[in-house]
Amino acid sequence: MASAVARLLFYPTLGYNLLMEKFSSRRWFDRVDDTVILGALPFRSMTAQLVEEENVRGVVTMNQEFETKRFCNSAQEWRAVGVQQLRLSTVDLVGVPTLDDLHRGVAFTLTHRQEGASVYVHCKAGRCRSATVVAAYLIQLHRWTPDEAIQRLKSIRPHILLRSAHRDLLRNFYQEVCEGRTPRQ
Repeated sequence: MASAVARLLFYPTLGYNLLMEKFSSRRWFDRVDDTVILGALPFRSMTAQLVEEENVRGVVTMNQEFETKRFCNSAQEWRAVGVQQLRLSTVDLVGVPTLDDLHRGVAFTLTHRQEGASVYVHCKAGRCRSATVVAAYLIQLHRWTPDEAIQRLKSIRPHILLRSAHRDLLRNFYQEVCEGRTPRQ
């Protein structure tokens, strides 16, 4: 049911995001540090900018397949320009990544960091699903608490929106990574 609602609302909410980027202070993407860029859908028209100007060599896609099919590069198209894609499909609007997704996304990002490359982490708007992965990256990299990581992201991208389920997941990630405890389920 949630996936059906997400499909139904995809185009109206994508249109809303485009309008917000055009008529408000929202940017389509923001650089978080030397490695990570947090953003909305990377349209095909952005490929050269991301690869040539931003040194993107990795893309973490939090979208379901239907969200990226028309407007974004496929894994093969990314590979053709020297970019590796990791897809961690998560339902829009109500979905939350899994703890395993956070570990996979952070490991992928840290591997590219070691190589001196950038990673573009995105969902449809760069507010929820992708922001959760980037917060986990900051937690692991800096040993920050979830609140510290979220505040850092808000200072860079004020319109991120992490609900209680996202925050709970980040607390579990923090417990596992920084405290060495098995998180509560």
